[in-house]
Amino acid sequence: MESEMIVIHAENAPMPGISKPGPHQRYRHPVISVEKRRLGALHADEIRVQMIYAGLCGTDVHLMESDPQTGYIRSSAPANIPETGRVIGHEGIGKVLAVGKNVRHLSEGAVVTFESIIVCHYCDVCRKGQFNQCRNAKLLGLEKDGIFGKVVDVPAMLAHDVTPIIQTDQDLQAIACVEPAGVAYVACRNTRVTGGDVVVIFGGGPIGVFAAMLCKTIFGASSVSIVEPVSFRRSFAAQWADHVYDVEAFFANMPECIDVVIEASGDLQNINRIFRNVNANGRIALLARSGTSLVLDAMDHMITNAISIIGSRGHLCGAFNDIISLYKQGRLPLHQVVTHILDGTDGFMRLVGAIDSVLYENCKVLIRFASANGRS
Repeated sequence: MESEMIVIHAENAPMPGISKPGPHQRYRHPVISVEKRRLGALHADEIRVQMIYAGLCGTDVHLMESDPQTGYIRSSAPANIPETGRVIGHEGIGKVLAVGKNVRHLSEGAVVTFESIIVCHYCDVCRKGQFNQCRNAKLLGLEKDGIFGKVVDVPAMLAHDVTPIIQTDQDLQAIACVEPAGVAYVACRNTRVTGGDVVVIFGGGPIGVFAAMLCKTIFGASSVSIVEPVSFRRSFAAQWADHVYDVEAFFANMPECIDVVIEASGDLQNINRIFRNVNANGRIALLARSGTSLVLDAMDHMITNAISIIGSRGHLCGAFNDIISLYKQGRLPLHQVVTHILDGTDGFMRLVGAIDSVLYENCKVLIRFASANGRS
């Protein structure tokens, strides 16, 4: 069968003089197109899924954006864009049309949502149960064809059966957001957010908002501040934070003792600016990728106060199960982060011509590929 999919093409032109160029130093002049692709025989370990909703991530946007001077893409997340192009997208929910012969935990008709990190299970890190850092990981929609399509084939190991939870369209939209909520959840766990903590979150996009929501409602932080330069996102995020600031307003009024910093904006200079106000035994998590350097000039403060800085990637090791359970119990209103729904591939392509609206006018954007009953 054929399926309509959203594909990125880019010129593979590594920057000279860089021994191991990242994607933002390798791929340039990205072009997004809608293509009909033939789905061959279903792999034994995969499922064929009719997509219902897919979420647009900041990584997807950065894949489509390029530096106006050099033409190189903005995204530094691991990516492999072959000459034939890469189907993008890694957040979403859909209905299983068929299962491969080795798949036992899913059946036709199940509604599923997806993890986005394909792990090997046999490297030394996986064998320790640290799947987010699998040495052989492949990222859906970046290193393996993703889920921005009407019908897609997905590794069955990524799928979570959420059929019993889905009663309404609101449920579908909410569960389409489990992946970014899981990323925020792992960041909260990595920074050991607990009752009494003063938390500062840089970035009021979906992951920053989910982090604030989790810090307040699940992990019990006493104070949560979101720092965000975009006016719409500040206003939108205010319902889940105690304080919301523009960047310069925050640095003029920041708390004297900050226990946890979650950096979800990609502007790493914020870490150096806030660093001397990080409390003894403070914890800092870096989530957003920007390809830029982190520079700190207060190392004595770090040593004296035993401040920890950790990179935080992924949503594995139980985060999906916890997020789904919290939503099911009514404790995590995932759907409230959705601000706009695009109508299929046509709606997505119209957005490509006005991509800045994702940042300046929205929080989480979803693409609707079909309704729950399978109608496009």
